[in-house]
Amino acid sequence: MPQPPDPQHPLRLHDFRLLFIGRTVSVLGDAVVPAALAIAVTRATGSSGALALVLGCAMVPRLLLLPFGGVAGDRFDPRLVALTTDLVRAATQLLVGLELLGGRPSLAHIAVAEAVGGVASAFAMPTSSPLVRGTTPEAHRLRANALLGSASSAARLGGPALAGVLVYTAGPGWAFLLDGLSFVLSAALLTRITVVRVPTERRSLRRDLAEGWSEVRARDWYWTSLIAHGVWNGASSVALTLGPLIAATRLGGDGAWVAITQAAAVGLLAGSLLAARVRPSRPVLVGNLALALYGLPLVALAVPTPAPVTVAVYAVALAGLGFLNPVWETVVQQEFPAHVLARVTSYDWLLSLAAAPLGYVLAPLAADAWGSRVPLLAAAALVVLACAGTAAVPGVRRFGAAPARTAPEPGPAAAEQPPAPVNS
Repeated sequence: MPQPPDPQHPLRLHDFRLLFIGRTVSVLGDAVVPAALAIAVTRATGSSGALALVLGCAMVPRLLLLPFGGVAGDRFDPRLVALTTDLVRAATQLLVGLELLGGRPSLAHIAVAEAVGGVASAFAMPTSSPLVRGTTPEAHRLRANALLGSASSAARLGGPALAGVLVYTAGPGWAFLLDGLSFVLSAALLTRITVVRVPTERRSLRRDLAEGWSEVRARDWYWTSLIAHGVWNGASSVALTLGPLIAATRLGGDGAWVAITQAAAVGLLAGSLLAARVRPSRPVLVGNLALALYGLPLVALAVPTPAPVTVAVYAVALAGLGFLNPVWETVVQQEFPAHVLARVTSYDWLLSLAAAPLGYVLAPLAADAWGSRVPLLAAAALVVLACAGTAAVPGVRRFGAAPARTAPEPGPAAAEQPPAPVNS
């Protein structure tokens, strides 16, 4: 017998539904670009150093400007900030795509376009939590975040395959055009969305940055978890740096690494789907313990274990990440005041992203000096100690043990009557 549609499903909310479609399409477009970018730059220059330069042009401004993006997301309407950055990123990707289709791409032009895109993403990323919070009432948020996580994982699973089809049939330029058009669609959908927000008091930039940081420091469960998440990202970059060579030389060839990366995407998707159904009583503790599972594939690569075992444990470990992400985002959206949410999110991204370059730099140096087993086992030990070690923090252990005492929020339908400003 057919069941009636779930009235509590977040996709039945008009504003979140449009946000979900736009975010999913833009993530799919972004998932196509990395392979296309690598092929385009190496075809044009024949140099891996040139690719590193282009990637650095995107990463450095993103890291440097993330806190300022958080300030913008709190000071201004996050919908307008996200819309503007979508249009900027659309322009950069379309320009790169057209240049590649022209047959004579300039490395300088691509590097500048990626740098501008990096600046835009620094302002776009902190708007993610305010947009979800402003389009869904509290009761819907875990499911909404899990839906976004599942869609993102599915897009990343299919993105590389779509990239291969585009690159080898039509050329890498079409991948960039697809990404640019995905941002155009996302921006168009954002024009149709109403986001509930709390107006913030205008202060100096320095005070805004300091206020966001003080909110981070005031919660031991938050800042200690951020350290653990940063260690996880550093350990992940060690695996991504050393794993392909180990797979090629000891696990049966390049196909083993392809299988590992696809298993990781499947694990991410499974973890996101699980997060929509399981509501642990201590979400921060359970989420951090799930992250500690990443020690398994690091050890598997260090030994190394047979390819099927490595593939399986990689899927399990990434399921832990897929579970943590929507749970963590929901907790942050619930526990932090709305007027600082973008700044808090920006510090979260900053600490998470900053650790990754360390892994990329240190892993090959350590492998050259002592072999790949040493950095992999060291990374495994660090990620287990950091993530499981948060259980020793009182705030992490106690978080969720009692109902959170938060003021009721207006739902998206109340957008026409915005709440009064919250004074800090």
